[in-house]
Amino acid sequence: MSGRASRRDFSLRWPAGTLVSALDEGARNELFSLGQPQHHQPGAVLIRQGDPRRDHVLLLRSVQSTLPACAKVTAILDNGVEALLGVRLSGDLVGEMAALRDIDRSATVTACTPLVAFRISAATFFTYLNEHPRLWSALAAMMAERLEWANQRRLEFAAFDVPVRLARVLGDLASRHGFAVEGGTDLGIRLSQPELGRLIGAKEAAVNNAVRLLKLKGLLLIHYRQVIITDLEALRVFGSAS
Repeated sequence: MSGRASRRDFSLRWPAGTLVSALDEGARNELFSLGQPQHHQPGAVLIRQGDPRRDHVLLLRSVQSTLPACAKVTAILDNGVEALLGVRLSGDLVGEMAALRDIDRSATVTACTPLVAFRISAATFFTYLNEHPRLWSALAAMMAERLEWANQRRLEFAAFDVPVRLARVLGDLASRHGFAVEGGTDLGIRLSQPELGRLIGAKEAAVNNAVRLLKLKGLLLIHYRQVIITDLEALRVFGSAS
């Protein structure tokens, strides 16, 4: 990868909790240089659940600095219901579990925004990890962060009603990925209301009612797939209700 491209890469935002956010600029350069960049448009499937190929991982990067790369991770459960397991942003690694465990792909990863996915062969990636032990620590921290986030969502399913669950997950996503815009804080992720419902384990009607309530309280503005939190502190207070 050219020096010019590298400088552009590192002018982008690397959200907290992503693999790249834990690395210095030199390590980021080296890691991206291992892969072949592939451009994808919204709706493109980067990894498909059940695919037996586990010979590569993908490192995500934004196309432009004003819009973070965003991909959603979904899985079809045994009962046929689609679950939204999480979102992945600029600097995130995807596909590592199948490569690490030598199993079929356990989830589908779909681009939500235009993005670049650097395809790195599993053999190259793990060789690089073994030559740079500090990267193993960064990878472990990333995976632990994802597990903690998923466990927190499961606990909230049982402990809180839908409006509070929605407020809590929006506050958490905004803290990790959001950025200031006129009128409040952009969530930093483009998600539809049904996708928000799948993220918090709520049916579409319930999440629609929760969104309506938060909008009436003056906490949210929602345009097509764009969520703006108008009062982040008040949203957090609402989400702290027991």
